[in-house]
Amino acid sequence: MTRIDIISGFLGAGKTTLIQKLLKEALQDEQVVLVENEFGKVGIDSGFLKDSGVQIKELYSGCICCSLVGDFYYSLKEIMETYHPQRILIEPSGVGKLSDVMTSVINMSKKVPEVKLNALITVANVEKVSRQMKAFGEFFNNQIEHASTIILSRTQNISTEELEQCVKEIRALNPKAALITTPWDQIDGMQILRVAQQQDSLAEQLMAECEAGHHDHEHHDHDHHDHDHHADEIFISWGKETPHRFEKTYLEQLLKQFSETEDYGIVLRAKGMVEGTDGHWIYFDMVPGEYSLRDGAPDYTGRICVIGTDLLEEKLEEAFS
Repeated sequence: MTRIDIISGFLGAGKTTLIQKLLKEALQDEQVVLVENEFGKVGIDSGFLKDSGVQIKELYSGCICCSLVGDFYYSLKEIMETYHPQRILIEPSGVGKLSDVMTSVINMSKKVPEVKLNALITVANVEKVSRQMKAFGEFFNNQIEHASTIILSRTQNISTEELEQCVKEIRALNPKAALITTPWDQIDGMQILRVAQQQDSLAEQLMAECEAGHHDHEHHDHDHHDHDHHADEIFISWGKETPHRFEKTYLEQLLKQFSETEDYGIVLRAKGMVEGTDGHWIYFDMVPGEYSLRDGAPDYTGRICVIGTDLLEEKLEEAFS
């Protein structure tokens, strides 16, 4: 099976740097082919990428999207037959529409069953997002809207407030994509790849843990509440991703409330990793009656998940903003 990842992004967003990082830190044991497709005649980036042992097939017949059917399909087919790669990275030209490239890969996978469209990554320069949305509306927004993972570059250069504002604008176009907001030098390529392959959902992990431990909670709840819980009761899972920085004492206070009161509903589990106001990352975990906070490694963005019954989601949203 060959996975195909599409790494899109405007010119200068940092696509090439990201590809280098992934090749070096996450894909060193895989047979990878990079399909580059730059607008223009000369492949400037191919030089250093060839050094990393990646074969490059440059398509210079205009951008992928202009020569969709013929050239694109045959080029990929030829790559498959020549190299049998485990993974193909496609770097469309900075002005290509992600939806077009996506469609061509999907059409190809219908004819070639061993090909699977994997991650749809868009790299965006955080300092330019607002301007690019306005100036290149349709093209830029298309890349944001169709991504399954959006990776912000240069986040170390702006304030937390500016970062949160940028995240808000992106979320308005794409509420579902995983959004990586932590500076690239603080996380490694493996973390980025896991997120891009969507194997890193906090809510899913917690749901699984909750389902597994449900019967313990049953008894636990009966001691604490008069609520009648049934084993098949459906939990609510509330979660958010945020680059917001939190005070440790504030989080501690909040977990205490989750643990000892029903101010936010009946919280059975809360877990998260967020950046603290001092720049260190705080990992927290709470089950009824106990909670803990510890220092941890930077995650791709702050992530919080709360699971329980009768959760007051608006209050949670407010508490974690």
